[in-house]
Amino acid sequence: MRIGCPTEIKPQEYRVGLTPHAAREAVAHGHEVIVQAGAGIGAGFPDADYLAAGARLADTAEEVFAAADMIVKVKEPQAPERALLREGQVLFTYLHLAPDPDQTRDLLASGATCIAYETVTDRAGGLPLLAPMSEVAGKLAPQMGAWTLQKANGGRGVLMGGVPGVGPAEVLVIGGGVVGTHAARVAAGMGAEVTVVDRSLPRLRHLDEVFGGVFRTRYASTGNIAELAARADMIVGAVLIPGAAAPKLVSRGMLADLKPGAALVDVAIDQGGCFETSRPTTHDDPVYEVDGILHYCVANMPGAVARTSTIALGNATMPYMLALADRGWAQACAADPHLAAGLNVHAGRLTNEAVGQALGIEAITPAEAIG
Repeated sequence: MRIGCPTEIKPQEYRVGLTPHAAREAVAHGHEVIVQAGAGIGAGFPDADYLAAGARLADTAEEVFAAADMIVKVKEPQAPERALLREGQVLFTYLHLAPDPDQTRDLLASGATCIAYETVTDRAGGLPLLAPMSEVAGKLAPQMGAWTLQKANGGRGVLMGGVPGVGPAEVLVIGGGVVGTHAARVAAGMGAEVTVVDRSLPRLRHLDEVFGGVFRTRYASTGNIAELAARADMIVGAVLIPGAAAPKLVSRGMLADLKPGAALVDVAIDQGGCFETSRPTTHDDPVYEVDGILHYCVANMPGAVARTSTIALGNATMPYMLALADRGWAQACAADPHLAAGLNVHAGRLTNEAVGQALGIEAITPAEAIG
């Protein structure tokens, strides 16, 4: 199979879909790898590394898309990239279709087979290709929130860990999954008083057993969220419903009860965000204010630490990428129902029920698409 890796074109996105190590593995499996010149520079991988791995370079994205049977990326394809997809081509990347009807429409029209990292599952019920970036984003969230809290950036002027005689910041983390756990650990490590809320009592028990004393846990009822949000200097939105749009757990009306200059960090922004007032921002212009509350809603947070993120993502995606290349998408998905769960679009049909419900589009099952 011919595997193509174009340069990411989303603003301030420095990651790359294939590391030189992954390219070498693919070549060792007998596949041809085509990488757009300069694609890895932002993550610290020069073109020479790809050439040494046995890949060949292409000058433009158009050349990569035209030559490749499978495109491997990081972020969802932007409009110019979607125009390059063709019938029968495989796209393997993050998609986050639920809040993005324009992208969904274009992918359906392309006739391509689109497999989303964020809906691939594992035997434990986890999301193995989302987890590495969730870990990165979770660890970044308190760091970015602490920056937002600085008075020069419009925030409350509160130091996360306080100093002797001055109390620390209060941080509320909504969601106790991978993002929330890492956000809570880092925020607590910075000296903040941290509370994690979640609707899963087994998850709360697990967090108490593992991290008891490091941060507190509460059940994520509407009343508890409102009470804790009103006390918080920072709120981290870390809610995920696989494939679906994130629920809005902090309404605009609640902002009036928050501390002026409080920081909201919405890690769920890729799925539409879990604050009603959230809208995607970029690393270049990351923060905006609504009713005196600062919002940090960068849609590709891990891109800020591109080398770490690229290597972590490449470690996770490589076995699946090789399976798709070695066996073809249909056989690979038929052999692995967890990979099949990543199938979101095939030949003009939506193949993920949660996305279909979010967008009001009828979806078939992955098994029907595989045939």
